[in-house]
Amino acid sequence: MPAGELGLFTIEVNGPQYQTACCSDAEVLFISMALGDSEYYLEVCVMQTVVENKRGWALRDVIFLAIIAIFFGVIYQLWGASYYFLSATPLKPYANDMTIGVWLMAGPLAGVLLQKFGATTIGEVLPAVVEMLLFSSWGAATLIYGFVQGIGSELGFAITGYKNWSKLGLSLSVLTSTIVTFAWDMVNSGYMAYKPGMLITLFVIRLISVGLFAGVLVYLINALVAKSGLMKR
Repeated sequence: MPAGELGLFTIEVNGPQYQTACCSDAEVLFISMALGDSEYYLEVCVMQTVVENKRGWALRDVIFLAIIAIFFGVIYQLWGASYYFLSATPLKPYANDMTIGVWLMAGPLAGVLLQKFGATTIGEVLPAVVEMLLFSSWGAATLIYGFVQGIGSELGFAITGYKNWSKLGLSLSVLTSTIVTFAWDMVNSGYMAYKPGMLITLFVIRLISVGLFAGVLVYLINALVAKSGLMKR
């Protein structure tokens, strides 16, 4: 536990109770001590506040979310030009899947940086809000897309029980976000009209796009932030 995080322990030795300050991550610790022919059992109960403080949201987390929201909100708005550019070429049928990876970066980045339940979804929705406020051509639908993309990304980390925020968690997040957003476009964007061969091609293109931007690039950014010490825990 980092210095300064003290837990209040209640130590019980055959009846009498004493209190002391100590550092520990455990909630309940049992210590058995043998002294001569007698055994004394010390039950050390760590107050829940220590664990809750470590798992709760800090001001730093909120600040990082705000930075991510503003930065990616602007990036998302600008990135829309790449979609419209490709849509004006013979690559139009593939434009959405080729460019979607960038629109899925904010959520996983927020997740791996903050490592908290819901951070991935919030980290994707907030930039969508900023993008909408910057007069996104998709209007209020941007919020729906942001929510769907956030849930899709969050599922990958949820599969690990929110215990793996590195390569495994990111890889699963890439896979689940690709599946969820593709399913959404099947219903919402007319993908149902495509033949199976085209659907497979679009899915593979989307998986590559999401893997590069929301997987590899997010992993590298997280590594740089970790080296900088900004998110030191």
